[in-house]
Amino acid sequence: MNGSEGQIQAHIFQINASPGGVPKLAVSRGEITIEGLAGDRQRNRDVHGGPERALCLYSLERILALQREGHPIYPGAVGENLTIAGLDWEAVIPGLRLVIGEGVRIALTRYTDPCSTIVPAFSDRNSNRISQKLHPGWSRLYARVEQPGFIRVGDQVRIIGD
Repeated sequence: MNGSEGQIQAHIFQINASPGGVPKLAVSRGEITIEGLAGDRQRNRDVHGGPERALCLYSLERILALQREGHPIYPGAVGENLTIAGLDWEAVIPGLRLVIGEGVRIALTRYTDPCSTIVPAFSDRNSNRISQKLHPGWSRLYARVEQPGFIRVGDQVRIIGD
């Protein structure tokens, strides 16, 4: 619990990796390096990956809301490495820093632009449904790894100050 009884603390709902592209598939634990989730690969390194885009995060609550809209999205379908539950996603913005589990530290660097590879996750094949420009608060975010380490499903996710 997070202070008050009955309140769900933010945590990793799912860790997602693939040998290249999407969907990314669930893994129970992972090693976070400066380059991202060990074992995860991106097909187009010009727009994905690298130190400033080492990890991609998305909200379980946003995924569930999109499912209620009729979209066939599910955790990992839009290429996020970490599906996070329990964060107020509208307040999750570039510049924010998070601690995951026992000390993995990341800094959110920018919103992730939707691309054509994730269109199967949308009933109308329009991935702009999660464009920050068109639908603020619905985008995935990229993160830089400040402190590598190991994570597992269920690990707590905390927002930290400088």
